Amino acid sequence: MARSPRKFSKGDPGKGRTMLLCGIVDELSKSIPLSFFFCQATDSSINNATAVLRGLIYLLVDQQAHLLSHVRSKYDRADETVFKDANAWDTLLEIFTNILQDPSLKTTYLVIDALDECVTGLPELLGLIAPKSSVSPHVKWIVSSRNWPQIEERLETAAEKTRLSLEMNAESITTAVEAYFRHQALYLKRLKGYDRPTENAIQKYLSSNANGTFLWVALVCQALAGLKVRTRHILAKLRTFPPGLDSLYTQMMEHIHGSEDADRCRHILAVATIVRRPISLQELISLVKVLDDICDDLESLGEIIGLGSFLTLRERTVYFVHQSAKDYLLRKGSDKTSNEPSRKAFNWVFPSGVEEVNCSIFSRSLDIMSSTLRRDVYNLSAPGFPIENVRVPDPDPLSIARYSCVYRVDHLYNSVSGKSTIQVTPGDCRTIDAFL
Repeated sequence: MARSPRKFSKGDPGKGRTMLLCGIVDELSKSIPLSFFFCQATDSSINNATAVLRGLIYLLVDQQAHLLSHVRSKYDRADETVFKDANAWDTLLEIFTNILQDPSLKTTYLVIDALDECVTGLPELLGLIAPKSSVSPHVKWIVSSRNWPQIEERLETAAEKTRLSLEMNAESITTAVEAYFRHQALYLKRLKGYDRPTENAIQKYLSSNANGTFLWVALVCQALAGLKVRTRHILAKLRTFPPGLDSLYTQMMEHIHGSEDADRCRHILAVATIVRRPISLQELISLVKVLDDICDDLESLGEIIGLGSFLTLRERTVYFVHQSAKDYLLRKGSDKTSNEPSRKAFNWVFPSGVEEVNCSIFSRSLDIMSSTLRRDVYNLSAPGFPIENVRVPDPDPLSIARYSCVYRVDHLYNSVSGKSTIQVTPGDCRTIDAFL
């Protein structure tokens, strides 16, 4: 690994790129300084080039304290806003360049996962990686991405590079996936009390249909773990899961359609797909009107969120199980009347278009803010109260409105952008005027 200053791992969704880099980070961090960043398109705090650079700098300085002087030189002349304002990229780029050129910098690996999930500033980030790959003999880059030609073309400009295509190493990936599904089959055996023949049959089906895709195995085993099916029926149920991610997503949609909570699930998927960051349960309830009647039944809400397995709950926050699941729901195709499964999924989740959902989120946000916000909401009693001394009340009165306060205007803009026929109604205008 030491010979080339840059390693580029690429592969299709679900092939294990992120798992590969997690393993690399775990292994390398035992012996050498390591700075890493994992992009996630669904979270606006970690899906942009500025956040990547800020994260890399933070870990570099945290592990090599003598590099802090490069940050202090900027901070002392201004304040922390210099790292967050409109010019933050330029400031951070200068700091980062100075750090890489510092002769006291120890041999360091810089790891960035999922370049394709860098939604804002990807060209600038790629422009940083290629030339900086050789700026210091002490710096080694490891980056990953989906098979996107525009990313490959930009990274090809680096003088020295090693490229790893997961598809071109299918045998190694298959071996890793086999180890993974053996582990999952053993987990299911212990969880459900399956006998050895059932465990072996599960392994055989996963082996025949995984097609070298970790994500497919994970989704199928997750679904099996949540099913209340008798052991004698488990193999028949297992065979209902088709091979291939898209086919599996289509089957997951069909499962939602057959549920009594299909309409609630549709509204949840619509909001979860277009929000600018993962939202909490409280925020979800506030933004989805059809959940008003079950807002206090968190157990039922959790079941609806997990319906179809597109979404998952972690620490009371709603996430997509994988970026490819979100991409499937957003895939429009070129023909609105197409019977292509992903096109049908888009039409079902967004029957009036994405713009209508943005408009709904904006309207709900105004209602939430109007009913929640008031002067001195934390009862601080003094406008100059030191922020470090603020104690957030429990329950936090702002928890339900935090998303709306930050992103309402983004949804208003997206509700009337492009060729949308959605218009801000007179009622919306009156609500805006009343709020202001």
